[in-house]
Amino acid sequence: MTATAPAPFTADDYRARMARAAGAAADAGLAGVLIAPGPDLIHLTGYRPVATERLTVLVLTAGQDPVLVVPTLEAPDAEHAAGASALTLRDWTDGTDPYAAVAPLLDVSGRFAVSDNTWAMHLLGLQRALPGTSYTSLTDALPMLRAVKDAQELARIEAAGAAADEAYGEILKVPFAGRRETEVAADLAALLLRFGHSQVDFTVVGSGPNGANPHHEAGDRTIAAGDMVVLDFGGLKDGYGSDTTRTVHVGEPTVAEQHIHDVVLEAQQAGVDAVRPGVACQEVDRAAREIIEEAGYGDLFIHRTGHGIGVTTHEPPYMIEGEERPLVPGMCFSVEPGIYLPGRFGVRIEDIVTVTEDGCRRFNNTDRRMAIVS
Repeated sequence: MTATAPAPFTADDYRARMARAAGAAADAGLAGVLIAPGPDLIHLTGYRPVATERLTVLVLTAGQDPVLVVPTLEAPDAEHAAGASALTLRDWTDGTDPYAAVAPLLDVSGRFAVSDNTWAMHLLGLQRALPGTSYTSLTDALPMLRAVKDAQELARIEAAGAAADEAYGEILKVPFAGRRETEVAADLAALLLRFGHSQVDFTVVGSGPNGANPHHEAGDRTIAAGDMVVLDFGGLKDGYGSDTTRTVHVGEPTVAEQHIHDVVLEAQQAGVDAVRPGVACQEVDRAAREIIEEAGYGDLFIHRTGHGIGVTTHEPPYMIEGEERPLVPGMCFSVEPGIYLPGRFGVRIEDIVTVTEDGCRRFNNTDRRMAIVS
């Protein structure tokens, strides 16, 4: 399959993202945002350095130009990042104090949101350099920073979902019975790469009793006739995530197995139907959970109904009881209820959806009914 690569993000795109982040921090009463190497830095600047003991940090403060502080030996790479022209680059050399290079950029008594994957040694170094500063997790302070996607981001997530759908269509053609879970997982990974993914994050293949573990890692169990098999797989395509789950059966299911699958299918549809602007995230969870509870399996639905997706496959917002934040057009997340019978089998059905102006749209469109495999 040959797919057209999406248009690259521009310096203006990154400039707007950084300005929004700085503004959101100011609105939250923070002095600014500090971003270490990782998904937040990629999202805000297009720069993809490897996190090391050498300090790299993006400093965002409302009313000031963004500044990216990098080691001198990595400055040439930083200069070529897609968002480099939208920021000021400062470098520090080995043998000097990198925290002293950052200190003049920060309010000496300010409170800053720090990206969650910041190394402890770097945060402690900043605290030593500026003992009057304080810090909070970026996810705690600004959980919706990446939650609302623009049109280009939505197009990438949609394409990632379509590629995962193609992988599912192909995996149904391979033999299951008599093969180990790891073999089917390897097939899934190869298919994701074949259909355009650059990174495979997970390929859950949970057969028989292993399907009752929602995050089961494919193992050496040999799949047998009569097994229910949970397939949950995804990764990154053009920098944005896919994540879908379907539950298949090796040969014809029993009446009880089909009933459980039907309940999950109804619950998943109820969760999707609940998605629309202004609805609290927890209402999506409640809608799906209600179906499963009414069927008598409430204590066997042991996880939240959904998670956000974007430059990572798990991120805010979360569809879970207690999350009262309203849905906004452009948010993307999973709807994935499940029922897990310990020692027997599990069933989960998952699609990525996006909130639209009047409801939602699915980014996974393969048949949700239980497929029969050989």
